[in-house]
Amino acid sequence: MQKPEQLRRLLLQAVPGLATSPERLALYVDAGTVAASAASLSFEYRYTLNIVVQDFVGDRNVVIVPVLAWIAEAQPDLLARPDSQPFKFEAEILDGQAVDLSITIPLTEGVRVVTPEGGGYQVRHLDEPAGLDHFPGVCGATLWQLFLRDQLIAQTSDPAFKP
Repeated sequence: MQKPEQLRRLLLQAVPGLATSPERLALYVDAGTVAASAASLSFEYRYTLNIVVQDFVGDRNVVIVPVLAWIAEAQPDLLARPDSQPFKFEAEILDGQAVDLSITIPLTEGVRVVTPEGGGYQVRHLDEPAGLDHFPGVCGATLWQLFLRDQLIAQTSDPAFKP
């Protein structure tokens, strides 16, 4: 599974304070299944990703916006859902400012398995179909800068950065 690590890298880059305290960010894969058929060894991971940001102080939007932009790139079908609810969240209010924020996202990852001549197998994770809107300049797989109300929140100069 590649999507949890992609989202972890994005959040560490985009959410103020997480890069210096990465232990406050935890990701869990819940209710995972593998969908497969007898026709081939190719399969699909299906799971719920639970993201927990502990002791978060500040505007919750700086977490929600990067998650939405990442979904537009990595799992665009969630933005086309009839209920308009690409993910769920819960917050435990710790004091007047800090919260533990939990976000759950239903994800899938297609995996193609081929058996070359001579034996063995090769595995390739499939790309998602083109999304609804990649929100260039906000964040997602092409994040280079994140702005909130014209204020630069986070940035990277690494052209190889891929959430």
